[in-house]
Amino acid sequence: MTNPLVIFAPSGKRGRFPVGTPVLAAARQLGVDLDSVCGGRGICSKCQVSPALGEFPKFGVTVAEDALSPWNAVEARNEKRGLKPGRRLGCQATIQSDVVIDVPPESQVHRQVVRKAASERTIEMDPATRRFFVAIAEPDMHNPSGDLQRLRDALRESWGIANLNVPLSVLTRLQSTLRAGDWQVTCTVFQPHDGQPHLLDVEAGFVDTPLLGLAIDLGSTTIAGHLCDLTTGAVLGSAGIMNPQIRFGEDLMSRVSYAMLNPGGAAEMTAVVRQALEALAVEVAADAGATPAAVVETAIVCNPVMHHLLLGIDPVELGQSPFALATSDSVSLAAAKLGLSSIHPEARAYLLPCIAGHVGADAAAVVLSEEPDQQDALTLVIDVGTNAEIVLGNRERVLACSSPTGPAFEGAQISSGQRAAPGAIERVEIDPETKEPRFRVVGCDLWSDDPGFAVATAVSGVTGICGSGIIEAVAEMRMAGLLDASGLIGSAEQTGSARCAPDGRTHSYLLHDGTAEGGPRISVTQGDIRAIQLAKSALYAGARLLMDELGVDTVERIVLAGAFGAHISPKHAMVLGMIPDAPLEAVTSAGNAAGTGARIALLNRASRARIEQTVRRITKVETAIAPRFQDHFVNANALPHATDPFTELARVVRLPDVSFNAARSLTKRRRQRRQPGTEGAD
Repeated sequence: MTNPLVIFAPSGKRGRFPVGTPVLAAARQLGVDLDSVCGGRGICSKCQVSPALGEFPKFGVTVAEDALSPWNAVEARNEKRGLKPGRRLGCQATIQSDVVIDVPPESQVHRQVVRKAASERTIEMDPATRRFFVAIAEPDMHNPSGDLQRLRDALRESWGIANLNVPLSVLTRLQSTLRAGDWQVTCTVFQPHDGQPHLLDVEAGFVDTPLLGLAIDLGSTTIAGHLCDLTTGAVLGSAGIMNPQIRFGEDLMSRVSYAMLNPGGAAEMTAVVRQALEALAVEVAADAGATPAAVVETAIVCNPVMHHLLLGIDPVELGQSPFALATSDSVSLAAAKLGLSSIHPEARAYLLPCIAGHVGADAAAVVLSEEPDQQDALTLVIDVGTNAEIVLGNRERVLACSSPTGPAFEGAQISSGQRAAPGAIERVEIDPETKEPRFRVVGCDLWSDDPGFAVATAVSGVTGICGSGIIEAVAEMRMAGLLDASGLIGSAEQTGSARCAPDGRTHSYLLHDGTAEGGPRISVTQGDIRAIQLAKSALYAGARLLMDELGVDTVERIVLAGAFGAHISPKHAMVLGMIPDAPLEAVTSAGNAAGTGARIALLNRASRARIEQTVRRITKVETAIAPRFQDHFVNANALPHATDPFTELARVVRLPDVSFNAARSLTKRRRQRRQPGTEGAD
């Protein structure tokens, strides 16, 4: 009988274990980051995990309610000491059958560094929510009118605000507030660019404390929030958390499948992402020393699946042709309807418009931030992530598509992969002569061969390799001649490096061996190479598809956007063939462009009207049904490419002409023997 399959999220690590194995033991054997300080005795409650139930077609498993052992007395006791609803203790719950297990951030020893900091940007201030000070007439028996009517008159006469909507929560305390302020009050008013103004609050007297807004980039893997002063535009704080939906599927289509196959699955994913946004709002406000109730507005960008799930819309139609959106328009609503209960009770939320079924509000935000439609140069903008958004265009025309790159760029599906957390390898260099590597880890500025590195990383250790690290490692292996154009790792004899060791029927390259200190052995395996090839091929194919649509073979500018894009070296990206060939100086990083677009929409209401008009002019290209996508994908499997000579890259990087396919090399030698004038060439 086959042992149960255990899959851990968000790491993606998996393995089979005998029935009765504690979850904590399985996690430790796989190198999953799960905390425990009490030796597995059920005292510390730090090893909390959440089992996910239902069908998971991507993993080929169905998780039953009895996939873990029943609750025991230790867990029952810990329920009163911090064990959250729906969670189990990893040291107490044992594996009974196939199971998908989520390790929440607070249960991880090495918390992920969510790299979505706010980028520097000058934004013209025109917020939709402002404060207005007014003095209103006192009641008069000879001219009877309600207090609300006189407040409306004052706002219209003093500030030109008409047709004001007033919620019941404000109306119920209006009279006491007016009298407490001696008929002078400060009104907080939300004035949308295309609708009726809303009175969010009335305060006695003159009030000038800052009004705050929250710009949210809701990604498939991570969620970032930027707390902004709605008067000055200053970013007061930024925070990021993992998207808890990862346990339902690492990529978007896996989550759509979960909704299709599991009754109530969509509602379950809606609930957890709303809880995450609420937690993010509280965290970012606390970090800035502010109260969440001061947040009166939020602008949100996300891909179409996240968009639908956040709004409580079943995403099933996005999983099948013609990939119809419930709505592609922008959405403006009360933030409380999205579960944001800690911020101001009357706060408003604005979701940017989607472009197409697989091209969402995050892509619209990138367009708002980078403005390719305002450029003379043909510009390719790639928002790198689990689901990449790609935009190509200039003043004449703009096209957009999305490409399913998967989670490999985030460190998932990599043998020693992990999210970006202290101790994760994030930079790699390999000497082309000695084939020896050196690296840097998250949380330390020293290279591994620098004096003091061991001391500086004593606490975090060297724990694994994150997305930017695996990209640099693979590219460096290609430049050092350890990897051929097809993606094969050579043997020690072929490469001249003892670090290339047999690994089953293939080979792997040893980056770091920490076993002597009780740490992990970190290698780049043939499976890792394949995962990166698949991800980068999808990225390149999407970009190339847009170029075909415009009838061009080159672009003038390439902008790498997204938190992950900001950490990719243009040279390494080009060596891998992640992006089309271009001069390296033409490749730049825009940081978290989607987050910047969310901030622009938050702080400038005219930008909302502008992007709503712009998305209607963008040509949408659907990669899922484009015949040429597969051709581009296959050719892009080579490093950097099977047919594109990458002449610009060749000007600055010489890639070794090596081949580690024994059969191919033998055929090549036989052909050489048959060619005239080549006798004795061997």
